[in-house]
Amino acid sequence: MRIVFMGTPDFAVASLEAILEQGHEVLCVVTQPDRPKGRGGRLASPPVKKVAITRGIPVYQPVKVREAAFVEKLKEIAPELIVVTAFGQILPKSVLDIPPKGCVNVHASLLPKYRGAAPIQFAIINGETKTGITTMYMDEGMDTGDIILQKAIDIYPDETAGELHDRLALLSKDVLKETLRLIEEGKAPRIKQNDDEATYCGKLTKETGHIDWNRDARHIYNLIRGVIPWPGAYTFYNGMMLKIWHANVMDDCGDGVPGQIIDIDRDYGIIIKCKSGCIMVDALQQQNKRRMSAKEYLMGHDIRIGAILS
Repeated sequence: MRIVFMGTPDFAVASLEAILEQGHEVLCVVTQPDRPKGRGGRLASPPVKKVAITRGIPVYQPVKVREAAFVEKLKEIAPELIVVTAFGQILPKSVLDIPPKGCVNVHASLLPKYRGAAPIQFAIINGETKTGITTMYMDEGMDTGDIILQKAIDIYPDETAGELHDRLALLSKDVLKETLRLIEEGKAPRIKQNDDEATYCGKLTKETGHIDWNRDARHIYNLIRGVIPWPGAYTFYNGMMLKIWHANVMDDCGDGVPGQIIDIDRDYGIIIKCKSGCIMVDALQQQNKRRMSAKEYLMGHDIRIGAILS
């Protein structure tokens, strides 16, 4: 099939590879504009753009895909199908109507749960034990179109969002290949979503990682896992930001107020009281410093039992 692919981050690279591996013709790649990145603020290309360039595929980076000039360009390109994975813009009807075989989206959740921008992270933050990949025909809503295929996987108890991201990216290749085969054969199902079961998740922001110690230990543990690698879970000690990279839940840990350091084990970690239960932090990073094990951190920093983290 003659396909236009729209995607931006690393997760979308797997979909582009799946299309190419199956022998379809990728007419062009549409991705977000280059953005400043890092302390130097240098412009960085999206991962999908980098892959497209190495494969000799034309790349377009419209600020808004709904711009009339870009819609006309897509009509000239005349794809049979548009495939979208983590593109970052909602397609208007003027684009959705162009390909005769429709527009297909690859989404990293079991729709209708976790419609929105950060389904991988919020599935972990909310303590889900299963997630998966959904392919669907796109409509004008946000992840509301008819489902084509779904494949579920378990979320491991200690898995981070970064680790789950990588497993779901691999899964997405298989699901998309099967979806494209069904579309090409004219056998793709259309399963209506039950909007009554829908849940939504917004974008991750830096504030998402700010720990609220007035939550139970299991919630805080899930938050820590769910915001790795970005933005990371953090708290403040004496006005200094501390990122927490790994912790364990302790249900029976003694008394204290939420956020209070109630014990320190110099071999294992720092025990912090939550609304119910505690977490033992065993990997952390002080602002402007490198990541350390708790044992290493405690050798060079004065942190005291009884202090309260904010």
